[in-house]
Amino acid sequence: MWHKLIHWLETHSLSCQFYQNYQIECPGCGLQSAFISLLKGNLTESIQTYPALIPLILLFVSLVTHIKFRSKWTLNLNRILASITVLLIIINFMSKLI
Repeated sequence: MWHKLIHWLETHSLSCQFYQNYQIECPGCGLQSAFISLLKGNLTESIQTYPALIPLILLFVSLVTHIKFRSKWTLNLNRILASITVLLIIINFMSKLI
């Protein structure tokens, strides 16, 4: 089943319109490839491709948990994960510009 999902994702990946128009990678470039690498079990390749993917997934899980339980610790965790995610996205984007 995973193989079919991975194959479908690989064949239906979207191209980056920002890159096609300006030849500069956007802050989201590499997200799809990193997610597919993660599904294949290639953790290091996934992190190298898009370092913010793991914190982004954890943030999503934390947000869903916060919606369900509405506790203070999930709110604090969301703030921390959002900060880490944004920081990693900015660092990754800036490193591609240099």
